[in-house]
Amino acid sequence: MAAPVDDMFSRCVDPAKASNCVEVRFIDNVKGKGLFAKKPFKKGDTIFIERPLVSSQFLWNALYKYRGESVNVFVMCSACEYCLRALETAEENSRRLSGRAALSLPHPELCKVRPDRHQPCPHCQVMYCSAECRQAAWEQYHKLLCLGPSHHDPDHPLNKLQDAWRSVHYPPETSSIMIMARMVASIKQAEDKGRWQRLFSQFCSRTANEEEEIVHKLLGEKFQGQLGLLRNLFTTALYEESLSQWFTPDGFRSLFSLVGTNGQGIGTSSLSQWVHACDALELPSQQREQLDAFIDQLYKDIDKEVRIYECSLCCAGNHSCVPNAEASFPDNNFLLHLAALSDISPGEEICISYLDVCQRDRSRHSRHKILRENYLFVCSCQKCMSQMDDADLTSEDEEEVEGEGETEDEMTDV
Repeated sequence: MAAPVDDMFSRCVDPAKASNCVEVRFIDNVKGKGLFAKKPFKKGDTIFIERPLVSSQFLWNALYKYRGESVNVFVMCSACEYCLRALETAEENSRRLSGRAALSLPHPELCKVRPDRHQPCPHCQVMYCSAECRQAAWEQYHKLLCLGPSHHDPDHPLNKLQDAWRSVHYPPETSSIMIMARMVASIKQAEDKGRWQRLFSQFCSRTANEEEEIVHKLLGEKFQGQLGLLRNLFTTALYEESLSQWFTPDGFRSLFSLVGTNGQGIGTSSLSQWVHACDALELPSQQREQLDAFIDQLYKDIDKEVRIYECSLCCAGNHSCVPNAEASFPDNNFLLHLAALSDISPGEEICISYLDVCQRDRSRHSRHKILRENYLFVCSCQKCMSQMDDADLTSEDEEEVEGEGETEDEMTDV
């Protein structure tokens, strides 16, 4: 039986439209559920736009905000605590990164960051990009998680939990304990607690061995033993009787692995968004050349462009090494846009790729190695099935073999 539309597509910007265009079906016990088209889509069509169930800045980002301090080579700045939109303007971003305090960007109107709309929580001072985001966060989870005057109290249970997470998980972060905290808070604050539990239950579950692998992958050998400490602090800060299964050792590990495998990393940058807007301008050729030269020089002045890294919990489809859809975040916030990469027929499964473009071009064995290590499954997409008889060589092995062959040929020619 299909899940109610209210549950399955309630986080879409247009739930009714999404439910008329796509449906979720059970495939099998290995793949679980999949997303299928109910109508034809043309290449480039937006299939739907979805809000995540919960989202959070990575904790190192939130700690360093816009001070430009670095952790190893990672330069951080702040984002809206709800929608993750960058709070630093493109000009502020470029001045800090380039070290040019008097830098002025041409076409400043193309920057969509609006500091005059920023709103802090009146109790704990965390920042939002708008009053609407502040209210939405308060109504969903922040009423419970707001630290109020204890914002800087190191002995507050939530601060102790966040400090413990930062002590075992350095940038680049791969998931956030605060995603889990906001999951619990969303259920505790909700009038219809069952609905939120159903929403979270849509995400895949793993076996105990798989969950152990995910924990090991996220925390590493050195810190894997700290999971018990994190669970104790998590329980002290957030325990809820109706969710008691999430606070047991097995339940906490399951929750941790759920976020680790379903969390979607988002990189937002006000400067990058401004550059894209400049690229879309229709200008006389001379003005275009001047603007392009300015941007090229700006990037030369910047050693590494900053992006704000966050994590959100959302699901846009199963994996394929030949995806017919792509998830992106073009609005510089947490809204996930799922768009067709090719024409899609009714009844066809809509798949994205968990691999980047370069990884998808590697050998079947290399692709499977990456997917097993990071997502704990073996791909059986059309491309992988068609390459079943290929040699079990990684792409590096293939390059070495080819290199040896070239050397032998050269020696023979001589």
